[in-house]
Amino acid sequence: MKLPQSYRTAMQELLGEQAQAYFESFDQPAYQSIRINTNKISVADFLKISPFTLKPIPWTSNGFYTLPEDHPGKHPYYYAGLYYIQEPSAMLPAQVLPIEPGDFVLDTCAAPGGKSSELANKLNGTGLLFSNDISTSRCQALLKNLERQGVANAYVCSEDLVNLAQKLPCFFDKILIDAPCSGEGMFRKDHSLIQSWEEKGNAYYAPIQKGILEAATKLLKPGGMLVYSTCTFSPLEDEQVLQTVLEKDVSLELVSIPHNEGFEDGIGLKECVRLYPHRIKGEGHFVALVKKAGTSTPNPMKKKSNLPNNKEAQEFLSHIHKTWAYGSFVEHKEKLIFEPNIDTKIPSIRLLRSGLYIGDCKKNRFEPSQALASHLKLDEFDQSISLSRQDERIIKYLKGETIDVSDFNTKWKGYVLIGVDGYSLGFGKISNGIVKNKYKKGWRWQ
Repeated sequence: MKLPQSYRTAMQELLGEQAQAYFESFDQPAYQSIRINTNKISVADFLKISPFTLKPIPWTSNGFYTLPEDHPGKHPYYYAGLYYIQEPSAMLPAQVLPIEPGDFVLDTCAAPGGKSSELANKLNGTGLLFSNDISTSRCQALLKNLERQGVANAYVCSEDLVNLAQKLPCFFDKILIDAPCSGEGMFRKDHSLIQSWEEKGNAYYAPIQKGILEAATKLLKPGGMLVYSTCTFSPLEDEQVLQTVLEKDVSLELVSIPHNEGFEDGIGLKECVRLYPHRIKGEGHFVALVKKAGTSTPNPMKKKSNLPNNKEAQEFLSHIHKTWAYGSFVEHKEKLIFEPNIDTKIPSIRLLRSGLYIGDCKKNRFEPSQALASHLKLDEFDQSISLSRQDERIIKYLKGETIDVSDFNTKWKGYVLIGVDGYSLGFGKISNGIVKNKYKKGWRWQ
């Protein structure tokens, strides 16, 4: 790979005798991996049914390397949300943030959703997740990925962090910042980033990163913790940004991150972690963990929920057998949402979603959403059919086709939840053993 000479010189100065090994790593293919969605399936249970050849990623509890021939994005389990495809090093920031049950958590630069979905795993249905990205268009992918993963307790928003800090000061227990950066650590994986680096360089991003980090510290509760991470090597974007903010706010202190084999200390800040592709099986990353002085206070959540006013929605929900706790059904125009019950009133911000999208309240009928189907377990819906992953009807269903399930000898009518090997995929409408497809068009098998 042809690297800019100025970049080669900078890395030579940074790495010294390791530089040659780093440059040689560009001749090796990038690693591929998945992260198990533990809100849907345990790691142990996934390993029992895994169709892939998996090897554990040392710095994660639920991440695994896959082989190039596995093609995890073209498997029904991907559509069932049993895992998320994510680069190995990119799994570290969410892994080191110590999420506790009931925490209010903010992912500041969340699209397309890889780190947010792992934060949701760690919350395990409790507390609140704010997934924010300044780009409204990128938030569409973020929302889709969180819905596929079955997340119910997330607010997806597209807000400037400075504005958010003014409206929700000291609101979050934990914050993750995967800051926009020059992307040096991803040059091997994405060659287009090299041209961007040549056009903008490191100095372009440092003020942006500093602004994000300063706003995030204002959003953080006393006693709270945040992760600052980038996928670049430049100290200008990493340690220097961090050091500037630490010197300005004496309530902040670095927390040491446990070092796995191949990890290196931050430059001048040994508590931080640097990942280099010649030292580990993954791409480049920088990760720092910061704590704010003080004592954190718990977040009370009202447990009792209500029933929606719409009678057609009530009738549909009678077919679902689960406890709707820590939330309330709210109608936004025609949309029925199950929103988390929190004591704080969320101010006016640019929200794409505020909880779990249940469905649409149409005239004289209710249409359940794809997000609801992804959230439900098969045994929580009283009309559900599980097909084997080898069954050709699975791919037909995922392509949006009508399928024949008359061999199940049901006399059902109305909505049916279709799944693969016991895990939900989406809805259909059944009559005389024929299922008319209701799988969302934008999610279908391509």
